[in-house]
Amino acid sequence: MREQELIVYRDFEDGDLLYDMAWLMEHYDDPAAERAPAALFYDCIHRLIELAGNYGFHGNLWHCYLADLLVNNENSYSCGCELRGEIQGTINEAALHDIMIFKEFYDYDFGDMCARLKVPEYAMTEHYVAGSRESKVYNARVCARICELAEKFCQDQTPEEMKATLTRFYREYGVGKFGLHKSFRIVHDEAGVHVEPIPKIAHVTLGDLVGYEIQKKKLTDNTDAFTAGRKANNCLLFGDAGTGKSSCIKAIANEYYEKGLRIIEVYRHQFQDLNEVIGQIKKRNYKFIIYMDDLSFEDFETEYKYLKAVIEGGLERKPDNVLIYATSNRRHLIRENYEDREEIRQDMHTGDTVQEKLSLVYRFGVTIYFGAPDKKQFQSIVKALAERDDVKLSEEELLAEANKWELSHGGLSGRTARQFVDYIGSIRKEAGG
Repeated sequence: MREQELIVYRDFEDGDLLYDMAWLMEHYDDPAAERAPAALFYDCIHRLIELAGNYGFHGNLWHCYLADLLVNNENSYSCGCELRGEIQGTINEAALHDIMIFKEFYDYDFGDMCARLKVPEYAMTEHYVAGSRESKVYNARVCARICELAEKFCQDQTPEEMKATLTRFYREYGVGKFGLHKSFRIVHDEAGVHVEPIPKIAHVTLGDLVGYEIQKKKLTDNTDAFTAGRKANNCLLFGDAGTGKSSCIKAIANEYYEKGLRIIEVYRHQFQDLNEVIGQIKKRNYKFIIYMDDLSFEDFETEYKYLKAVIEGGLERKPDNVLIYATSNRRHLIRENYEDREEIRQDMHTGDTVQEKLSLVYRFGVTIYFGAPDKKQFQSIVKALAERDDVKLSEEELLAEANKWELSHGGLSGRTARQFVDYIGSIRKEAGG
C-alpha cells in the first residue's frame, strides 16, 4: 500500500489504525514479518469496534473510518473547498493523487487476509449494527452524514468520482470540527488553547420561544446580515432572568448552522485566551459568534477592560467573520454605585468614571431588552407551551395551577412557564391522564 506517498492528506489525528492496516495489507502473508499479523489484525478489529461505540458508526466500519479521516483532515484542499466547492489550481492534482490511494484502501478485499490469518471475526466489522447508546464524539446528525458518505464512496467507480463526492461534502458541510459541529468551548491546557466541539446542545428553535417577537426579529436581522457577509454588529441581550436570552442564542446556533454559522462559548476567566482563539478562526470560511452568557462585572473587577480591547479598540481589527453576542441581567454590564455620580468624591473626574464603566456596553452596536412578562403574557406562554406539549387540562385548571406554581418558583418568566408545563405534563402522564 502507498500510505507513505500521501501528499495533502497527512498527519491524521487518529491515523495509527490506518498505518497498521496498511502494514497488514503488505505483510500479512510474510513469514519473516517482524510483527505478529494475526495479533495485530485482532487489535485493529478491536479498535474499529471501539470507534463504532465512541462515534456511533454502523455498516462497514473500515469504510466509515476512512470517511472520517477524510472529512476531519484540515489541509489546503479541504479548507479551500469548505462552503465554496472545488477550488482551482494544482492542488486538485495533489488531492486526486491522495484520493487514488484512499480508493485503494477503500476497495481492498480482506477475504484472503482473513483466510490466511484465520481471523473470520473481521466479518463483524463489515456489517456492524450499532447499539442504542449515543455517540460520545458526534451527535446523531453528524454520525449519519459520515456513514452516508462512506456508503456513497462505495458507489464511486473511479478516484475522480470519489474526489467529487468528497468535495460536495466539503461544500455542503465543511471540514473538520468546525464543519461538523455547531457549538464549541475553549479549553486551555498544558498544550495551549484549543477550541473543542460541544457534541450536543439543546435543539431549540426560535419558534419554540413563545412571545418576544420584536426581540427575535432584531436578533435574526443582525444575524442574517452577518451570515450574508453584510455589515453586522456585536449584540447584547439583556433583561430579566428566565426570559429566553440564552435560549435565543442556542436557537441561532441551530437555525443558522447550514448558513455557516458557528458558536464558541467563552467564560469570563477565559478572556485572556480570546486573541489566540480569534487567531485560530479568522481565516476559516465560517462565521463565528463568540458567546458570553450572563456577562457582568462587579465594580472592583477589571477583566472588562481586556474585553473592550478585544471587541474594539486594539491595534488588530476584529476579523469580519467574528462577532460577539452576550447575555446579561444588567443593562450596563458593570455595577455602578451612587458614589460614581456624586459631585464631590475623591475622583475629581466623575464623568470620566461613569463613561469608563459604560464604555463596554457601547461596543455592542445592537442591544435587545428582554423584560419579564406580565400576568396575561405569562398565561399566554403557559397555554401555548401546554398546547404544544399536548397537556390535557382545561384552561381554567391549567392557569390556576400555573398561578400557584409561579408564586413559589421564581415568579413570572418564560423559564417558570416552561418548568411548570414540564412538571404538570409529567404528572399527568404518570397518572395516565
